This record gives sequence, C-alpha cells and structure tokens, in this order.
Amino acid sequence: MAKTHERPGDRRTDLLYDPPEDSALVRLFLGEHASPDVAWFSLPGGRTLYSVGDEADTLYLLRAGRLGVIRREEGQQQQFLGVIKPGEPAGEMALIAGTPHTATVLAMRDSEVLALPRSTFFAAARKDPALMAEMARLTITRARQAAPRAGSSAPAVFALIGVCDGPPIRPMVEKIERFIMELGFTVAVLGVETQSAPTEWFSTVEQRHDIVLFVAEKGETAWTHLCARQVDRVLLIGRGEQTPPFAPSAFAGRAIHEHKLMDLVLIQPASRKRPEGSAAWLDAAPVTRLFHVKDESDDDLRRMARVLTGTSVGMVFSGGGARAYAHVGVIRAMREAGEPIDFIGGASMGAIVGAGAALLWDDAEISRRIRSAFVDSSPLADIALPLIAMTQGKLVKERLKENFGDVLIEDLWLPFFCVSSNLTLGDYHLHQRGRLRRALQASSSLPGVMPPVIWDDGSVLVDGAVTNNMPIDIMRRLQRGPVIGVDVAVAKALTAEDVKRPASLWRWILAGEWRKGTPVVSLLMRAATVSSLRDQNSMKDSCDLMVVPKIEGVELRDWKAFDPAVASGYEAMKAALAGLKEPLIDLCRLRADPDEMNRHIGLNVNEGVSGKVSGGGPR
Repeated sequence: MAKTHERPGDRRTDLLYDPPEDSALVRLFLGEHASPDVAWFSLPGGRTLYSVGDEADTLYLLRAGRLGVIRREEGQQQQFLGVIKPGEPAGEMALIAGTPHTATVLAMRDSEVLALPRSTFFAAARKDPALMAEMARLTITRARQAAPRAGSSAPAVFALIGVCDGPPIRPMVEKIERFIMELGFTVAVLGVETQSAPTEWFSTVEQRHDIVLFVAEKGETAWTHLCARQVDRVLLIGRGEQTPPFAPSAFAGRAIHEHKLMDLVLIQPASRKRPEGSAAWLDAAPVTRLFHVKDESDDDLRRMARVLTGTSVGMVFSGGGARAYAHVGVIRAMREAGEPIDFIGGASMGAIVGAGAALLWDDAEISRRIRSAFVDSSPLADIALPLIAMTQGKLVKERLKENFGDVLIEDLWLPFFCVSSNLTLGDYHLHQRGRLRRALQASSSLPGVMPPVIWDDGSVLVDGAVTNNMPIDIMRRLQRGPVIGVDVAVAKALTAEDVKRPASLWRWILAGEWRKGTPVVSLLMRAATVSSLRDQNSMKDSCDLMVVPKIEGVELRDWKAFDPAVASGYEAMKAALAGLKEPLIDLCRLRADPDEMNRHIGLNVNEGVSGKVSGGGPR
C-alpha cells in the first residue's frame, strides 16, 4: 500500500458527486455519523493503492480522481480490468473473503481516498446489517460483470492527442461524438478552451456524461500534458503517410506508460487500398492496440465510437479443416444484416478466412480466393515421405503467398490476431504483428499433416487448434464489446467411416481421393480440435453469442464441399441474429445480468446458437 499522509483536522469527507442517500456504505465513510477511524489521504497519479498478494486489511472509498484495476496472471498478458470512480469502494471482495488482493489498483490521476480498517468495518456491519447486505449486492454485481471487467467500471474518459502535422483532429473527434450519441450515450468533448477550468469542474463533467473526450492538437503542449493526467486511456492520432515523430507519447503519465493504457489511431489517405507504414509507428509508440481510419470515412469513425463505448463487435473463428468454409457464410450474413465486425481473431483455417475479412475483401472476393486456394485443388496434395509430416506444406505456403503477399498484420484495416501452438514452450503463440501469411501458415500447420513453422526465436509452431481453437479469451482482453464465437469443430464427431482403410489402394489413387489426404489426416485433424468438445461450456459462458453451424455431411478434409459449408454458416448466423430481441451491440451490456440476457435472446435458435501468451511473433 502507498504511504498515506492525513491532514490533521481535514477529513475531506465530502464527495464530488451526489451519493445515494440510503447508502449504508456512504454513511459509514461520510457525514456526521461517519466512523472516527476513517482516514483521508491523497494518492498521486501513477502510485499504487495495493498490489496483487497484499493483505486486505483496509476498505477504501474513492473520493475524487480515478483508480485503475490491473491483473497479470502467470503466463498471460496484463489485463486492464477497468476503472473505479468517485463514490465506489475498492478492495471490498478480498476484505470480506479474508484473502489477499487478486488485482493491483493504482491511481490513474491524482486521487483522494478514504480508508477504513477491516476491524472497524466488521464492527459497523454487526451494528448495521444493511451495510453487509449492500456489500453483498455490490460483490454479486461485480462478479457478474466478470471476464474481463470484474470489480470496476469501464474506461469512460479518453484523451485523443494529435501528434502529426496536418489538418486539426477536432472535426474528426466531433464526428465521433455525434456517432457516440447515436449509440445512446451522453458525451462531452473538451478542448484547450477548458484548460483553465478547476479540477472540480472536470470531475462534474465526468459524473454527468457517459463518455468524455479530451482533444488536444499538436502544439498544444500544456493542454496535452493536462489531458494525459485526467483520463483513463490515451489515443494517439497520427497520419499513416507520415513517419512517426520522436517519442510521440512522451507526454503520457507513469500509469499510462507502465500499464500500456494507450492506443494508436492512424488516419490513412482515402486513396490507399490498404494501410502502410504501421510497423514504424508501433516501434515508436508503446501502444496496446492499433486502429486504421480512412480519411473522411464515416464507417471507420462509427467503429471508433463503438470501441470507445464498449459496443464494438469481436468475431472469433475456430479451426476445423474444410468445415471452416462455413465462416464465409457467417461473414456474408453479418454484412447483409448490416451488423458491424470490428475485431477479428481465429485459429487455423478460421484465421485464414478471418484475415480476408480483416482486409475488407467483399463477399465475392473472399469466395473467389478461398475457392482458388483450397477448393479447385487440394492444399494437401503435395504428399511427402512422412519423416516430419505427410505433406511438404509447399502448396499451402504458395497459396497463402498468392493471396496475402507481403501484407503485415498491422497493415490490415481491422484489428486482427491469430494463434498458433508453440510446442517449444507448451503454450499458444499470439500473432498480432509481422507478415500475415507466415502467421497464417503457422496457425494452420497441423502437426503430422504439414511441417511445423520454425519461428525467428527458434520456437516450433504448429496449428493453433492444438492449444486454443477458439481464442475467445484473447478477444475478451482485446476489446470490451460483445464477442461472437463461431465453432465449426464441435458439431461432428469422428466416425469409424472417416478413418476406414480404402478397400483398394489403386482405386483410391485413380479416383483422386488421395488429394484430400489419407484417412489419418482426419484422425490428426480431429485430435487437434477435440478440446473444443471439452471446452464448449466454458466458451458459452465467455461468449456473448456462440454460433455452431450444422454442417451436415462435410468431413474435415472434404475440400470440395465449399457450397454446403458456406450455406450452413450463412443460415446459422441468420438464425442467430433473428433470435436477438435487442441490437447485437447491446449484448455485452446485458451480460451483467444473466436473467436480462435470457430475456433478450430468443429461444427459437437453440440448435445453432449458444447464447498463456508467448509474445507476438517477430516481423
């Protein structure tokens, strides 16, 4: 816990907002009947209130400022779980449970905190049963908001900082403001004209609006530094056609830098077919996420409005061999319905289809390219002496190069990731940067069927389906909005017919069946994806919408079955959307109350719907 400095005679027991009059918790900390054991202290921005593993011997109430909740689990990337606002407690779950803290809480900006010893809290709870009842309700509410936002509110105050020469960014931010309002949120945009306002005024603005956007143009140095001290998250606004300036994020505070609470938005010229130059920007700025916005594109600004309000839609596509053609139909159904796709992730063949959507290929282009690469001729026809694998893997490598060229993951229009399995470390490998086709090759290299990919650090990478065929957990950490999972691996079990030895080897060769791969291919594919059966229930819990197309008669290596697989994905996604009684983007907000969630998902689509990271690869 940080050192405290109480001012004698100055208890500071008023809040910068209007607390509920009947709140037992607020009565304990504030007013004439407040406990004499309440202590006030200031917590400078960037300082830690408590860390993971610390003893939970104090209950805190935030009076002013903003606290951030951080969790870092072994073998995983750091998670920013959310923020604690004035009037909200901190540390109550561990204090009641009598366990050490499971997350780190730090000051996002200069804050004022009230502290009450554990013994005093329990003594007060024995005298006032309403206090423990209120804490129980709060604990249950926060637990229901888990994965990944447990125990705190979502970030709501953002700084959009221009770091390049060129047109001012204020008009763009005001467009985003309008689109946020269209989503049903209240929003305020604060520019340099508010620089001289007192701290209490900024706090009042935050309390009265769902979202607050601080906007600073390049050259507004003092205002930029003030913005960085007032917000939950910073968005650097650069231009894709310009080289990044030296240390573009030098103004950001300690908490923003240390906990990577910064994103990058690159405005791309309207004439560009796809973004360029992203790698240099990512090398220059320690950001967590990268977004591309085409100049004057309202669609891209609407996407940013969804990102800022926690209503962006993330789609996760599982692997499943030829059955993954169904993802093409799912994407088509989403587009026809006018539903947004803002983030894309996947494994194996699902990652390949998803990459096409992240490049913004239209439906016709996705179908044409997938047909050319996998349907017109088998990708597993380059049979090899099975020393390392049954095929040489050259056909898949060539077709990935033909369709994706030298595109980098960071130069895709939509945020994208895929996973492979790191056999060296025994974990999955997350690909968010580097050459796209190489990441896709690693993600789809089924062990025993195709040779592994040897990564730049010497790791042996194989199909992502081996360790994480439905990387919903990664998508949850990447964005706060609803997550749709599409699983094409769980619906069909492997049968004896699938691994039956050909009656006549020569007839099997002459009929061209060998191009699918031998029956052992089905065996290996199923072995790689069988974990989906075991993990389906947990996937349902972490997904806002799980879609499981009924792909009848399509075997994992049936590369010619494009049309029926696509049709099944299309129909399953249409049924899923038709069963929703509220907009798709609201699903994540409904997750906080499971009963409310059940009321908003129709019951007529049950058949098709269920309601450790190694570093990103070198370029």
